[in-house]
Amino acid sequence: MTEAVRFPIHDSSTAVGVAAERLAELEARHGRVGTMVATMAGSPSVLAGYLDLSRAVKRTKLTRAVTERISLAVQDHLDCAVCLEAHTDAARAAGLDDSEISLARAGTSDDPTIAPIIAFGKRAHLEPASITAADIDALRALGLRDRDVLDIVALVALNVLTGTFNLVAGLEPDPPSPTTLVVASPGPTTTPMETTP
Repeated sequence: MTEAVRFPIHDSSTAVGVAAERLAELEARHGRVGTMVATMAGSPSVLAGYLDLSRAVKRTKLTRAVTERISLAVQDHLDCAVCLEAHTDAARAAGLDDSEISLARAGTSDDPTIAPIIAFGKRAHLEPASITAADIDALRALGLRDRDVLDIVALVALNVLTGTFNLVAGLEPDPPSPTTLVVASPGPTTTPMETTP
């Protein structure tokens, strides 16, 4: 991190009340929590709200490839480096290539059945007052249920929360660890066609 985090980073021993309880549960399940969650613990209401909304959004019936595209579109606008790194990795894990990741960041897709969904998510973020009944009907015509459309709104809200939180808190991506760096090999010292006499 190039600048100091602007709020204390907690664990279950330094957090108070509900935040301490929620962190203890997470630590018991995962061993440790990420910096964003540990920083959110400075406000029990923020931590509980984030964890509850995050858990609810994970229950969506939208595919991971769609939700990660929407997350990338929102985070690209917010310019949250932590979130962009996490959602880029998740998008790759969901099978998206670099081209689709770039398109998602721009709020679209090469897939004509997915592009309007991503565009809707981006528009719900940027100009929600402009959404009309016709926009919702267009999503229904693509096969989305009302639940799916509402899940997109919740996903956008979750991304606004995490991106804004990370930016205000001064959180930045961790530098790559030395164990994850890949060093190019100089290659063989002989050419593949070289033979010994």
